[in-house]
Amino acid sequence: MTDRATPRTRIRVVVADDHPVVLAGIKAMLQSAPEIDLVGEAGDGAGALRLVAAERPDVAVLDISMPEINGLDLARRIAVEAPGVKVITLTVHEDRAYVQQLLDAGARGYLLKRSAAEDLVRAVRAVAEGGLYLDPSVAGKALAETAATEKAAAADAVLSPREADVLRFTAQGFSNKEIAIRLEVGVKTVETYKARASDKLGLRSRAEIVRYGAVKGWLAGLAEGT
Repeated sequence: MTDRATPRTRIRVVVADDHPVVLAGIKAMLQSAPEIDLVGEAGDGAGALRLVAAERPDVAVLDISMPEINGLDLARRIAVEAPGVKVITLTVHEDRAYVQQLLDAGARGYLLKRSAAEDLVRAVRAVAEGGLYLDPSVAGKALAETAATEKAAAADAVLSPREADVLRFTAQGFSNKEIAIRLEVGVKTVETYKARASDKLGLRSRAEIVRYGAVKGWLAGLAEGT
């Protein structure tokens, strides 16, 4: 069944990029999707922050390299000032450090500009539904099996089923509240499970949990937009 034949909830999106040609291309891609409403655009980071504050979209698609406020700082600001807005970052950078910093800043998506024509709408849908989207071509580099995650993966038999569930949903980008709804438990219970699981596996940050999830294969479906 095609997307056009399947009813979808409308997704309100804003976009920001300081290159007019790139911005026009991104807008055209988003406007081609019947379930996406493009509600605003900006040409710099400060304008993007004002736009997000005014429109409170479901998703903000942001260039990393913008004047006034760069994409990383903007993601941090949005996480604090508009926590309900899910951020997808667009970039030409394939460096692992960029991905780790943006995940820690609260971004839900990381997409290379060269992949945008094929994957942007898919990424918007994925993060709007509460998931995480990483460009398949950088996922291997960004989420490489470090010694810590390899050790954690080898030790995961110590996790209870609930701890494993919470860690899996966390790696996939779901908030504590979203996980609580899915598992039909309280938010405090989710926090407890996450803390116990992280302590058992020696995972000290959200980025490490995501890398662990990649080792476990929990992100494979998300990278393909399923």
